Amino acid sequence: MKDTLKSMILSAARRAHEEGILPCSDFPEVVLETPKVEAHGDFSTNFAMVSASIQKLPPKKIAQAVLDRLEDTRKWIQRVEVAGPGFINFYLYPSAWHPVLEAVHAQGRQYGAANLGKGRRIQVEYVSSNPTGPLHVGHGRGAAVGDSVANILSFCGYEVQREYYVNDSGRQIETLGRSVFFRLKALLGQSVPFPEECYQGDYIRSLAKEILQAEGDAIAAGTDADGIAFCARYAAEKITAQMEEDLRRFGVTFDRWFSEQSLYDAGKVDQTLAQLQAKGDIYEKDRAVWFRSSAYGDEKDRVVIRKDGQPTYFASDIAYHKDKYERGFETVIDVWGADHHGYIARMKAAVEALGHSKERFKVILVQLVNLLRAGVPVAMSTRAGEFVTLREVIDEVGKDAARFLFLTRHHESPLDFDLELAKKQSNENPVYYVQYVHARISSILNKGKERGVEEASFSREAASKLLVPEEIRLLKALAAYPEVVRQSAAFMEPHRITFYLMDLAALFHAYYNKHRVLTDDPILTRARVSLVFGVKEVIRNGLSLLGVSAPKKM
Repeated sequence: MKDTLKSMILSAARRAHEEGILPCSDFPEVVLETPKVEAHGDFSTNFAMVSASIQKLPPKKIAQAVLDRLEDTRKWIQRVEVAGPGFINFYLYPSAWHPVLEAVHAQGRQYGAANLGKGRRIQVEYVSSNPTGPLHVGHGRGAAVGDSVANILSFCGYEVQREYYVNDSGRQIETLGRSVFFRLKALLGQSVPFPEECYQGDYIRSLAKEILQAEGDAIAAGTDADGIAFCARYAAEKITAQMEEDLRRFGVTFDRWFSEQSLYDAGKVDQTLAQLQAKGDIYEKDRAVWFRSSAYGDEKDRVVIRKDGQPTYFASDIAYHKDKYERGFETVIDVWGADHHGYIARMKAAVEALGHSKERFKVILVQLVNLLRAGVPVAMSTRAGEFVTLREVIDEVGKDAARFLFLTRHHESPLDFDLELAKKQSNENPVYYVQYVHARISSILNKGKERGVEEASFSREAASKLLVPEEIRLLKALAAYPEVVRQSAAFMEPHRITFYLMDLAALFHAYYNKHRVLTDDPILTRARVSLVFGVKEVIRNGLSLLGVSAPKKM
Protein backbone atom coordinates (compact mmCIF):
# COMPACT_ATOMS: atom_id res chain seq x y z
CA MET A 1 0.00 0.00 0.00
CA LYS A 2 2.75 2.44 0.94
CA ASP A 3 4.81 1.53 -2.12
CA THR A 4 1.80 2.16 -4.36
CA LEU A 5 1.14 5.51 -2.72
CA LYS A 6 4.80 6.56 -3.00
CA SER A 7 4.74 5.71 -6.70
CA MET A 8 1.55 7.72 -7.21
CA ILE A 9 3.04 10.80 -5.50
CA LEU A 10 6.21 10.63 -7.59
CA SER A 11 4.23 10.15 -10.82
CA ALA A 12 2.04 13.14 -9.98
CA ALA A 13 5.12 15.30 -9.33
CA ARG A 14 6.66 14.28 -12.67
CA ARG A 15 3.44 15.16 -14.50
CA ALA A 16 3.46 18.54 -12.80
CA HIS A 17 7.00 19.05 -14.12
CA GLU A 18 6.02 17.98 -17.65
CA GLU A 19 3.18 20.52 -17.54
CA GLY A 20 5.58 23.26 -16.47
CA ILE A 21 4.14 23.67 -12.96
CA LEU A 22 7.26 22.35 -11.23
CA PRO A 23 10.46 23.69 -12.85
CA CYS A 24 12.93 20.98 -11.78
CA SER A 25 12.88 17.31 -12.82
CA ASP A 26 14.81 16.15 -9.72
CA PHE A 27 12.68 14.85 -6.86
CA PRO A 28 13.63 13.54 -3.42
CA GLU A 29 12.65 10.13 -2.11
CA VAL A 30 9.02 9.98 -1.02
CA VAL A 31 8.81 9.25 2.70
CA LEU A 32 5.44 8.23 4.14
CA GLU A 33 4.82 8.39 7.86
CA THR A 34 1.92 7.21 9.98
CA PRO A 35 0.73 10.32 11.86
CA LYS A 36 0.66 10.03 15.64
CA VAL A 37 -2.68 11.85 15.64
CA GLU A 38 -5.44 9.94 13.80
CA ALA A 39 -7.08 13.20 12.74
CA HIS A 40 -4.06 13.84 10.51
CA GLY A 41 -4.88 10.85 8.32
CA ASP A 42 -3.64 7.32 7.74
CA PHE A 43 -0.47 8.43 5.96
CA SER A 44 1.33 11.74 5.67
CA THR A 45 4.30 12.94 3.62
CA ASN A 46 6.57 15.98 3.80
CA PHE A 47 7.51 15.49 0.13
CA ALA A 48 6.47 19.02 -0.82
CA MET A 49 8.44 20.59 2.01
CA VAL A 50 11.61 18.62 1.17
CA SER A 51 11.16 19.55 -2.51
CA ALA A 52 10.82 23.29 -1.85
CA SER A 53 14.55 24.07 -1.94
CA ILE A 54 14.94 22.13 -5.19
CA GLN A 55 11.89 23.58 -6.93
CA LYS A 56 12.33 27.11 -5.50
CA LEU A 57 8.60 27.17 -4.79
CA PRO A 58 6.47 27.34 -1.62
CA PRO A 59 5.76 23.86 -0.22
CA LYS A 60 1.98 24.41 -0.31
CA LYS A 61 2.10 25.14 -4.06
CA ILE A 62 4.10 21.96 -4.67
CA ALA A 63 1.73 19.95 -2.49
CA GLN A 64 -1.32 21.23 -4.35
CA ALA A 65 0.31 20.49 -7.71
CA VAL A 66 0.88 16.88 -6.60
CA LEU A 67 -2.61 16.54 -5.13
CA ASP A 68 -4.26 17.83 -8.36
CA ARG A 69 -2.45 15.21 -10.46
CA LEU A 70 -2.84 12.10 -8.35
CA GLU A 71 -4.21 9.12 -10.23
CA ASP A 72 -7.81 8.02 -9.62
CA THR A 73 -7.77 7.12 -5.94
CA ARG A 74 -11.49 6.79 -5.31
CA LYS A 75 -11.33 3.03 -4.74
CA TRP A 76 -9.24 3.18 -1.61
CA ILE A 77 -8.45 6.79 -0.71
CA GLN A 78 -11.35 8.66 0.85
CA ARG A 79 -9.74 12.08 0.66
CA VAL A 80 -6.41 13.91 0.41
CA GLU A 81 -5.62 17.29 1.92
CA VAL A 82 -2.76 19.74 2.21
CA ALA A 83 -2.14 20.63 5.85
CA GLY A 84 0.11 22.93 7.86
CA PRO A 85 3.21 24.19 6.05
CA GLY A 86 2.80 21.67 3.22
CA PHE A 87 2.11 18.16 4.51
CA ILE A 88 0.02 15.97 2.25
CA ASN A 89 -2.34 13.83 4.35
CA PHE A 90 -4.12 10.74 3.03
CA TYR A 91 -7.34 9.36 4.52
CA LEU A 92 -8.15 5.79 3.45
CA TYR A 93 -11.43 3.95 3.34
CA PRO A 94 -11.68 1.15 5.95
CA SER A 95 -11.86 -1.36 3.09
CA ALA A 96 -8.34 -0.37 2.01
CA TRP A 97 -6.98 -2.21 5.04
CA HIS A 98 -8.85 -5.48 4.52
CA PRO A 99 -6.29 -7.01 2.09
CA VAL A 100 -3.74 -6.86 4.92
CA LEU A 101 -5.73 -9.53 6.73
CA GLU A 102 -5.81 -11.63 3.58
CA ALA A 103 -2.00 -11.47 3.40
CA VAL A 104 -1.63 -12.54 7.05
CA HIS A 105 -3.89 -15.55 6.49
CA ALA A 106 -2.20 -16.53 3.23
CA GLN A 107 1.39 -16.18 4.43
CA GLY A 108 1.01 -17.55 7.96
CA ARG A 109 4.40 -18.05 9.62
CA GLN A 110 6.10 -16.26 6.72
CA TYR A 111 4.11 -13.06 7.16
CA GLY A 112 6.61 -10.27 7.70
CA ALA A 113 9.49 -12.14 6.08
CA ALA A 114 11.67 -10.30 3.57
CA ASN A 115 14.51 -11.14 1.23
CA LEU A 116 16.86 -8.36 2.25
CA GLY A 117 19.81 -10.74 2.52
CA LYS A 118 19.26 -12.57 -0.77
CA GLY A 119 21.15 -15.55 0.62
CA ARG A 120 24.28 -13.60 1.61
CA ARG A 121 26.31 -15.35 4.30
CA ILE A 122 26.56 -13.56 7.61
CA GLN A 123 27.98 -14.62 10.95
CA VAL A 124 26.79 -13.54 14.37
CA GLU A 125 29.16 -14.24 17.26
CA TYR A 126 27.70 -13.61 20.69
CA VAL A 127 28.06 -14.34 24.41
CA SER A 128 31.66 -15.68 24.04
CA SER A 129 32.21 -15.38 27.77
CA ASN A 130 35.57 -16.62 29.04
CA PRO A 131 35.16 -20.13 30.52
CA THR A 132 36.39 -18.93 33.90
CA GLY A 133 33.05 -18.83 35.70
CA PRO A 134 29.28 -19.28 35.24
CA LEU A 135 27.26 -17.10 32.89
CA HIS A 136 25.69 -14.21 34.79
CA VAL A 137 22.64 -12.06 34.13
CA GLY A 138 24.62 -9.66 31.91
CA HIS A 139 25.61 -12.52 29.62
CA GLY A 140 21.91 -13.36 29.41
CA ARG A 141 21.15 -10.00 27.86
CA GLY A 142 23.92 -10.45 25.30
CA ALA A 143 22.61 -13.92 24.49
CA ALA A 144 19.05 -12.63 24.02
CA VAL A 145 20.19 -9.77 21.78
CA GLY A 146 22.58 -11.86 19.67
CA ASP A 147 20.19 -14.77 19.23
CA SER A 148 17.27 -12.51 18.29
CA VAL A 149 19.40 -10.59 15.78
CA ALA A 150 20.38 -13.93 14.22
CA ASN A 151 16.71 -14.99 14.08
CA ILE A 152 15.63 -11.74 12.45
CA LEU A 153 18.43 -11.73 9.87
CA SER A 154 17.65 -15.34 8.96
CA PHE A 155 13.94 -14.43 8.60
CA CYS A 156 14.99 -11.62 6.27
CA GLY A 157 16.85 -13.79 3.79
CA TYR A 158 20.40 -14.02 5.15
CA GLU A 159 22.24 -17.30 5.56
CA VAL A 160 23.21 -16.94 9.22
CA GLN A 161 25.80 -18.84 11.23
CA ARG A 162 25.79 -18.50 15.03
CA GLU A 163 29.13 -18.86 16.75
CA TYR A 164 30.55 -18.88 20.29
CA TYR A 165 34.24 -18.02 20.64
CA VAL A 166 35.75 -19.94 23.55
CA ASN A 167 38.70 -18.05 25.10
CA ASP A 168 40.38 -21.25 26.29
CA SER A 169 43.93 -19.91 26.13
CA GLY A 170 45.98 -17.22 27.81
CA ARG A 171 46.38 -15.64 31.22
CA GLN A 172 42.77 -15.94 32.41
CA ILE A 173 42.76 -19.69 31.85
CA GLU A 174 46.08 -19.98 33.67
CA THR A 175 44.57 -17.95 36.54
CA LEU A 176 41.58 -20.28 36.55
CA GLY A 177 43.90 -23.28 36.83
CA ARG A 178 45.82 -21.72 39.72
CA SER A 179 42.56 -20.83 41.49
CA VAL A 180 41.27 -24.43 41.36
CA PHE A 181 44.71 -25.90 42.15
CA PHE A 182 45.10 -23.76 45.28
CA ARG A 183 41.61 -24.71 46.48
CA LEU A 184 42.46 -28.36 45.83
CA LYS A 185 45.54 -28.10 48.02
CA ALA A 186 43.50 -26.39 50.74
CA LEU A 187 41.02 -29.28 50.68
CA LEU A 188 43.97 -31.60 51.31
CA GLY A 189 44.80 -29.60 54.41
CA GLN A 190 47.74 -27.74 52.96
CA SER A 191 48.22 -24.11 53.95
CA VAL A 192 48.24 -22.26 50.64
CA PRO A 193 47.92 -18.48 50.14
CA PHE A 194 45.07 -17.53 47.83
CA PRO A 195 46.09 -14.50 45.72
CA GLU A 196 43.56 -11.70 45.28
CA GLU A 197 43.66 -12.00 41.49
CA CYS A 198 42.42 -15.59 41.67
CA TYR A 199 38.71 -16.37 41.14
CA GLN A 200 36.88 -16.26 44.45
CA GLY A 201 33.50 -17.90 43.80
CA ASP A 202 32.15 -21.06 45.41
CA TYR A 203 32.20 -22.73 41.99
CA ILE A 204 36.02 -22.85 42.25
CA ARG A 205 35.74 -24.94 45.45
CA SER A 206 33.17 -27.19 43.77
CA LEU A 207 35.53 -27.85 40.85
CA ALA A 208 38.38 -28.60 43.25
CA LYS A 209 36.16 -31.11 45.10
CA GLU A 210 35.26 -32.82 41.81
CA ILE A 211 38.94 -33.21 40.92
CA LEU A 212 39.71 -34.52 44.40
CA GLN A 213 36.94 -37.11 44.16
CA ALA A 214 38.04 -38.21 40.69
CA GLU A 215 41.83 -38.06 41.02
CA GLY A 216 42.52 -38.22 44.77
CA ASP A 217 45.69 -36.42 45.79
CA ALA A 218 47.55 -37.33 42.57
CA ILE A 219 47.20 -33.87 41.01
CA ALA A 220 48.46 -32.08 44.11
CA ALA A 221 51.32 -34.56 44.51
CA GLY A 222 52.89 -33.64 41.17
CA THR A 223 54.58 -30.41 40.20
CA ASP A 224 52.65 -27.18 40.61
CA ALA A 225 53.00 -26.44 36.89
CA ASP A 226 51.44 -29.78 35.90
CA GLY A 227 48.74 -29.46 38.53
CA ILE A 228 47.78 -25.97 37.43
CA ALA A 229 47.69 -27.04 33.76
CA PHE A 230 45.47 -30.03 34.60
CA CYS A 231 43.11 -27.92 36.72
CA ALA A 232 42.92 -25.26 34.00
CA ARG A 233 41.93 -27.80 31.33
CA TYR A 234 39.48 -29.60 33.60
CA ALA A 235 37.82 -26.42 34.87
CA ALA A 236 37.57 -24.75 31.42
CA GLU A 237 35.96 -27.85 29.90
CA LYS A 238 33.48 -28.24 32.77
CA ILE A 239 32.54 -24.56 32.77
CA THR A 240 32.15 -24.51 28.97
CA ALA A 241 29.88 -27.57 29.11
CA GLN A 242 27.80 -25.88 31.81
CA MET A 243 27.58 -22.70 29.74
CA GLU A 244 26.35 -24.72 26.78
CA GLU A 245 23.67 -26.36 28.93
CA ASP A 246 22.55 -23.05 30.48
CA LEU A 247 22.31 -21.42 27.05
CA ARG A 248 20.36 -24.38 25.67
CA ARG A 249 17.83 -23.92 28.49
CA PHE A 250 17.73 -20.25 27.51
CA GLY A 251 16.79 -21.24 23.96
CA VAL A 252 20.23 -20.42 22.54
CA THR A 253 22.20 -22.92 20.48
CA PHE A 254 25.24 -22.33 18.30
CA ASP A 255 26.27 -23.76 14.96
CA ARG A 256 29.86 -23.77 16.13
CA TRP A 257 31.87 -23.41 19.34
CA PHE A 258 35.23 -22.07 18.16
CA SER A 259 38.30 -22.67 20.35
CA GLU A 260 40.88 -19.91 20.69
CA GLN A 261 43.48 -22.57 21.48
CA SER A 262 42.80 -24.18 18.08
CA LEU A 263 44.22 -21.05 16.42
CA TYR A 264 47.52 -21.56 18.23
CA ASP A 265 47.51 -25.31 17.62
CA ALA A 266 47.10 -24.71 13.88
CA GLY A 267 49.75 -21.97 13.81
CA LYS A 268 47.21 -19.41 12.59
CA VAL A 269 48.20 -16.66 15.02
CA ASP A 270 51.84 -16.78 13.87
CA GLN A 271 50.76 -16.97 10.21
CA THR A 272 48.49 -13.94 10.58
CA LEU A 273 51.14 -11.84 12.29
CA ALA A 274 53.67 -12.85 9.64
CA GLN A 275 51.25 -11.75 6.91
CA LEU A 276 50.79 -8.36 8.55
CA GLN A 277 54.54 -8.03 9.13
CA ALA A 278 55.16 -8.59 5.42
CA LYS A 279 52.87 -5.62 4.75
CA GLY A 280 54.74 -3.46 7.21
CA ASP A 281 51.88 -3.43 9.72
CA ILE A 282 53.84 -5.26 12.44
CA TYR A 283 56.94 -3.84 14.06
CA GLU A 284 59.07 -4.21 17.22
CA LYS A 285 59.54 -1.52 19.86
CA ASP A 286 60.60 -1.64 23.51
CA ARG A 287 61.10 -5.43 23.27
CA ALA A 288 57.39 -5.89 22.41
CA VAL A 289 55.70 -6.53 19.04
CA TRP A 290 53.14 -3.96 17.86
CA PHE A 291 50.36 -3.77 15.27
CA ARG A 292 50.31 -0.47 13.40
CA SER A 293 46.59 0.12 14.01
CA SER A 294 46.99 3.93 13.98
CA ALA A 295 47.53 3.65 10.21
CA TYR A 296 43.94 2.40 9.94
CA GLY A 297 42.12 4.93 12.10
CA ASP A 298 42.83 3.71 15.63
CA GLU A 299 44.07 6.29 18.14
CA LYS A 300 47.35 4.44 18.76
CA ASP A 301 49.23 1.26 17.89
CA ARG A 302 48.52 -1.93 19.85
CA VAL A 303 50.74 -4.61 21.37
CA VAL A 304 50.29 -8.11 19.96
CA ILE A 305 53.29 -9.81 21.63
CA ARG A 306 54.27 -8.67 25.14
CA LYS A 307 57.82 -8.16 26.35
CA ASP A 308 57.75 -11.60 27.97
CA GLY A 309 56.98 -13.20 24.60
CA GLN A 310 53.33 -13.95 25.42
CA PRO A 311 50.72 -13.00 22.79
CA THR A 312 47.91 -10.64 23.77
CA TYR A 313 44.25 -11.48 23.27
CA PHE A 314 44.28 -9.00 20.40
CA ALA A 315 46.78 -11.19 18.52
CA SER A 316 44.46 -14.20 18.56
CA ASP A 317 41.43 -11.98 17.85
CA ILE A 318 43.08 -10.80 14.63
CA ALA A 319 43.74 -14.39 13.58
CA TYR A 320 40.21 -15.36 14.56
CA HIS A 321 38.61 -12.69 12.40
CA LYS A 322 40.90 -13.55 9.50
CA ASP A 323 39.58 -17.11 9.82
CA LYS A 324 35.99 -15.83 9.75
CA TYR A 325 36.41 -14.07 6.42
CA GLU A 326 38.27 -17.04 4.99
CA ARG A 327 35.18 -19.10 5.73
CA GLY A 328 33.27 -16.93 3.27
CA PHE A 329 31.16 -14.67 5.47
CA GLU A 330 30.28 -11.45 3.72
CA THR A 331 29.59 -9.68 6.99
CA VAL A 332 30.77 -10.48 10.50
CA ILE A 333 28.76 -9.28 13.51
CA ASP A 334 30.21 -9.38 17.02
CA VAL A 335 28.03 -8.86 20.10
CA TRP A 336 30.13 -7.42 22.92
CA GLY A 337 29.62 -5.99 26.37
CA ALA A 338 29.65 -2.19 26.56
CA ASP A 339 32.99 -2.31 28.42
CA HIS A 340 34.59 -3.40 25.12
CA HIS A 341 33.74 -0.10 23.41
CA GLY A 342 37.40 0.90 23.20
CA TYR A 343 38.20 -2.36 21.40
CA ILE A 344 36.12 -1.53 18.31
CA ALA A 345 38.58 0.82 16.60
CA ARG A 346 41.52 -1.59 16.85
CA MET A 347 39.43 -4.50 15.58
CA LYS A 348 38.18 -2.46 12.63
CA ALA A 349 41.79 -1.52 11.93
CA ALA A 350 42.78 -5.18 11.93
CA VAL A 351 39.93 -6.08 9.56
CA GLU A 352 41.04 -3.38 7.13
CA ALA A 353 44.69 -4.40 7.40
CA LEU A 354 43.63 -7.93 6.49
CA GLY A 355 42.20 -6.57 3.24
CA HIS A 356 38.51 -6.27 4.07
CA SER A 357 36.21 -3.29 4.20
CA LYS A 358 35.41 -2.00 7.67
CA GLU A 359 31.75 -2.07 6.59
CA ARG A 360 31.94 -5.86 6.62
CA PHE A 361 32.54 -5.80 10.37
CA LYS A 362 29.74 -4.76 12.74
CA VAL A 363 29.72 -4.57 16.52
CA ILE A 364 26.62 -4.60 18.72
CA LEU A 365 27.42 -3.22 22.17
CA VAL A 366 25.18 -4.46 24.98
CA GLN A 367 24.90 -2.32 28.09
CA LEU A 368 24.83 -3.55 31.67
CA VAL A 369 21.85 -5.03 33.49
CA ASN A 370 20.78 -3.59 36.83
CA LEU A 371 19.24 -6.50 38.69
CA LEU A 372 16.40 -5.59 41.05
CA ARG A 373 14.04 -7.42 43.34
CA ALA A 374 10.77 -5.54 43.89
CA GLY A 375 12.58 -2.33 42.94
CA VAL A 376 15.53 -2.88 45.27
CA PRO A 377 18.98 -3.38 43.68
CA VAL A 378 20.54 -6.82 44.12
CA ALA A 379 24.15 -6.43 45.24
CA MET A 380 26.65 -8.14 42.95
CA SER A 381 30.43 -8.34 42.84
CA THR A 382 32.07 -10.35 40.08
CA ARG A 383 35.50 -10.07 41.73
CA ALA A 384 34.19 -11.63 44.94
CA GLY A 385 32.30 -14.26 42.97
CA GLU A 386 28.98 -12.89 44.22
CA PHE A 387 26.62 -12.56 41.28
CA VAL A 388 23.30 -13.90 40.08
CA THR A 389 23.90 -16.51 37.41
CA LEU A 390 21.87 -16.85 34.23
CA ARG A 391 20.84 -20.31 35.45
CA GLU A 392 19.37 -18.81 38.63
CA VAL A 393 17.42 -16.24 36.60
CA ILE A 394 16.00 -18.96 34.31
CA ASP A 395 15.09 -21.10 37.32
CA GLU A 396 13.30 -18.21 39.01
CA VAL A 397 11.48 -16.39 36.19
CA GLY A 398 11.65 -18.76 33.20
CA LYS A 399 13.22 -18.48 29.76
CA ASP A 400 10.40 -16.50 28.16
CA ALA A 401 10.18 -13.73 30.73
CA ALA A 402 13.96 -13.36 30.86
CA ARG A 403 14.43 -13.16 27.08
CA PHE A 404 11.53 -10.77 26.55
CA LEU A 405 12.53 -8.42 29.38
CA PHE A 406 16.14 -8.36 28.19
CA LEU A 407 14.79 -6.98 24.90
CA THR A 408 12.51 -4.26 26.28
CA ARG A 409 15.21 -1.60 25.84
CA HIS A 410 17.65 -0.70 23.09
CA HIS A 411 20.76 -2.79 23.67
CA GLU A 412 22.88 0.34 24.12
CA SER A 413 20.70 1.53 27.03
CA PRO A 414 21.15 0.20 30.59
CA LEU A 415 18.36 -2.17 31.60
CA ASP A 416 16.60 -2.57 34.93
CA PHE A 417 15.59 -6.22 35.31
CA ASP A 418 13.20 -6.79 38.20
CA LEU A 419 12.95 -10.44 39.20
CA GLU A 420 9.61 -9.96 40.97
CA LEU A 421 8.07 -8.13 38.02
CA ALA A 422 9.22 -10.91 35.68
CA LYS A 423 7.16 -13.43 37.70
CA LYS A 424 3.96 -11.39 37.90
CA GLN A 425 0.93 -12.70 36.04
CA SER A 426 -0.52 -9.28 35.38
CA ASN A 427 -0.45 -6.50 32.80
CA GLU A 428 2.52 -4.97 34.66
CA ASN A 429 4.66 -7.77 33.24
CA PRO A 430 5.30 -7.05 29.52
CA VAL A 431 5.82 -10.67 28.46
CA TYR A 432 2.67 -11.81 30.26
CA TYR A 433 0.78 -8.91 28.66
CA VAL A 434 1.76 -10.06 25.17
CA GLN A 435 1.57 -13.84 25.67
CA TYR A 436 -1.87 -13.48 27.25
CA VAL A 437 -3.20 -12.08 23.96
CA HIS A 438 -2.12 -15.24 22.13
CA ALA A 439 -3.64 -17.45 24.84
CA ARG A 440 -6.88 -15.46 24.96
CA ILE A 441 -7.34 -15.57 21.19
CA SER A 442 -6.64 -19.33 21.24
CA SER A 443 -9.43 -19.65 23.81
CA ILE A 444 -11.79 -17.52 21.67
CA LEU A 445 -11.12 -19.69 18.61
CA ASN A 446 -11.77 -22.86 20.62
CA LYS A 447 -15.07 -21.48 21.93
CA GLY A 448 -15.99 -20.53 18.38
CA LYS A 449 -15.45 -24.10 17.21
CA GLU A 450 -17.63 -25.36 20.03
CA ARG A 451 -20.40 -23.06 18.80
CA GLY A 452 -19.97 -24.25 15.25
CA VAL A 453 -18.21 -21.12 14.00
CA GLU A 454 -16.35 -21.82 10.79
CA GLU A 455 -12.59 -22.11 11.28
CA ALA A 456 -10.73 -18.85 10.92
CA SER A 457 -10.19 -18.00 7.26
CA PHE A 458 -10.25 -14.87 5.16
CA SER A 459 -13.41 -13.88 3.32
CA ARG A 460 -13.79 -10.57 1.49
CA GLU A 461 -17.52 -10.59 2.20
CA ALA A 462 -16.90 -11.06 5.92
CA ALA A 463 -13.98 -8.60 6.01
CA SER A 464 -16.28 -5.85 4.72
CA LYS A 465 -17.89 -5.94 8.18
CA LEU A 466 -14.67 -4.77 9.84
CA LEU A 467 -15.44 -1.08 10.14
CA VAL A 468 -15.24 0.10 13.75
CA PRO A 469 -12.19 2.25 14.66
CA GLU A 470 -10.68 -0.41 16.96
CA GLU A 471 -10.73 -2.95 14.12
CA ILE A 472 -9.09 -0.55 11.68
CA ARG A 473 -6.38 0.20 14.24
CA LEU A 474 -5.65 -3.51 14.56
CA LEU A 475 -5.49 -3.88 10.78
CA LYS A 476 -3.12 -0.91 10.53
CA ALA A 477 -0.90 -2.50 13.17
CA LEU A 478 -0.84 -5.80 11.26
CA ALA A 479 0.07 -3.88 8.11
CA ALA A 480 3.02 -2.26 9.91
CA TYR A 481 4.59 -5.55 11.06
CA PRO A 482 6.65 -6.36 7.89
CA GLU A 483 8.28 -2.93 7.99
CA VAL A 484 9.06 -3.33 11.71
CA VAL A 485 10.82 -6.61 10.92
CA ARG A 486 12.78 -5.05 8.05
CA GLN A 487 13.87 -2.13 10.23
CA SER A 488 14.87 -4.53 13.00
CA ALA A 489 17.07 -6.40 10.53
CA ALA A 490 18.54 -3.28 8.93
CA PHE A 491 19.51 -1.71 12.25
CA MET A 492 20.04 -5.00 14.15
CA GLU A 493 17.62 -3.84 16.85
CA PRO A 494 15.32 -6.60 18.14
CA HIS A 495 13.71 -4.28 20.70
CA ARG A 496 11.69 -2.78 17.82
CA ILE A 497 9.75 -6.05 17.63
CA THR A 498 9.29 -6.12 21.42
CA PHE A 499 7.84 -2.58 21.36
CA TYR A 500 5.61 -3.48 18.42
CA LEU A 501 4.21 -6.55 20.17
CA MET A 502 3.40 -4.55 23.31
CA ASP A 503 1.60 -1.94 21.20
CA LEU A 504 -0.31 -4.63 19.29
CA ALA A 505 -1.29 -6.29 22.58
CA ALA A 506 -2.60 -2.95 23.88
CA LEU A 507 -4.70 -2.47 20.75
CA PHE A 508 -6.15 -5.97 21.08
CA HIS A 509 -7.03 -5.50 24.76
CA ALA A 510 -8.77 -2.21 23.91
CA TYR A 511 -10.73 -3.93 21.14
CA TYR A 512 -11.65 -7.00 23.17
CA ASN A 513 -12.86 -4.90 26.11
CA LYS A 514 -15.25 -3.01 23.82
CA HIS A 515 -16.44 -5.54 21.25
CA ARG A 516 -17.57 -9.16 21.28
CA VAL A 517 -15.85 -11.46 18.81
CA LEU A 518 -18.46 -14.23 18.86
CA THR A 519 -21.70 -12.42 18.03
CA ASP A 520 -25.21 -13.40 16.88
CA ASP A 521 -24.36 -12.22 13.35
CA PRO A 522 -22.62 -15.13 11.53
CA ILE A 523 -20.87 -12.93 8.96
CA LEU A 524 -19.68 -10.39 11.55
CA THR A 525 -18.50 -13.25 13.76
CA ARG A 526 -16.55 -14.75 10.88
CA ALA A 527 -14.97 -11.36 10.19
CA ARG A 528 -13.91 -10.85 13.79
CA VAL A 529 -12.66 -14.41 14.17
CA SER A 530 -10.59 -13.81 11.03
CA LEU A 531 -9.24 -10.57 12.52
CA VAL A 532 -8.23 -11.95 15.92
CA PHE A 533 -6.73 -14.99 14.23
CA GLY A 534 -4.54 -12.58 12.24
CA VAL A 535 -3.48 -10.86 15.47
CA LYS A 536 -2.65 -14.26 16.97
CA GLU A 537 -0.50 -15.18 13.96
CA VAL A 538 1.51 -11.97 14.13
CA ILE A 539 1.97 -12.22 17.91
CA ARG A 540 3.31 -15.75 17.45
CA ASN A 541 5.59 -14.72 14.57
CA GLY A 542 7.02 -11.80 16.52
CA LEU A 543 7.58 -13.80 19.69
CA SER A 544 9.33 -16.55 17.73
CA LEU A 545 11.87 -14.02 16.41
CA LEU A 546 12.60 -13.06 20.01
CA GLY A 547 12.95 -16.72 21.02
CA VAL A 548 9.83 -16.53 23.20
CA SER A 549 7.01 -19.09 23.16
CA ALA A 550 3.40 -18.31 22.30
CA PRO A 551 1.29 -20.34 24.77
CA LYS A 552 -2.27 -21.41 23.99
CA LYS A 553 -3.18 -21.52 27.68
CA MET A 554 -2.03 -19.43 30.65
